[in-house]
Amino acid sequence: MQTDHEREPQGHQGDIVPPFPIPSRIPVFPLPNVVLFPKTYLPLHIFEPRYRDMVSDAASSGQCIGMALLKEGWELDYYGHPPVFPMGCVGRLVSVQPLADGRSNIFLQGLERFEIESEWHDKPYREATIAVRPRGAVTALDPAVRQRLCTLLESYLRSHDDMPTWQEFFHKEVSDEIFVNTLSTYLECTPLEKQFLLEADSLHQQARRLSDLIEFMMQDQSGAKGWG
Repeated sequence: MQTDHEREPQGHQGDIVPPFPIPSRIPVFPLPNVVLFPKTYLPLHIFEPRYRDMVSDAASSGQCIGMALLKEGWELDYYGHPPVFPMGCVGRLVSVQPLADGRSNIFLQGLERFEIESEWHDKPYREATIAVRPRGAVTALDPAVRQRLCTLLESYLRSHDDMPTWQEFFHKEVSDEIFVNTLSTYLECTPLEKQFLLEADSLHQQARRLSDLIEFMMQDQSGAKGWG
């Protein structure tokens, strides 16, 4: 298994995502180390035959792929259908770069969270009937919540000499939703912690979870890994 989960905190993150139709049944790409968030972007390298088929089918119909996190123990049944967390994020297939040997590089744009209602295994890859789980119309934070998050983040970044890279995300012009989801994407925490952030009931709750996580990482420097 190989992915190309590169750091791209600049550029695309501020784009306005237009409404995009999400099919009720989509292919699901399960990975053990990647959690996609709405309004973020994800580059991936595709090389397994079943996922080559998945990308080809998605490109010709629907243009959506559901990213889901594999549960612990996936190694025992990787080439079968190991369990995944029921909540993931739908990614729109923005681009496909075919390579000479059949592999490809793809670029996904996070749209909305989804919950798996049923799975289908009649193709080489997994599909699922899903229910879209948007967080609703409230995408603004209480100013005090954003300020606490910014203060903690600034302290954390200064301790890792990474402040210049993220300076632009302290600007008020960056929406709360993009700010929180971008931090959730690039904070070097565990996949399970990222899944915990994705599953937050509201943006407000996600921001509070982020603040608590950053504070914990600062208090436990032996477990903090910096920014990837």
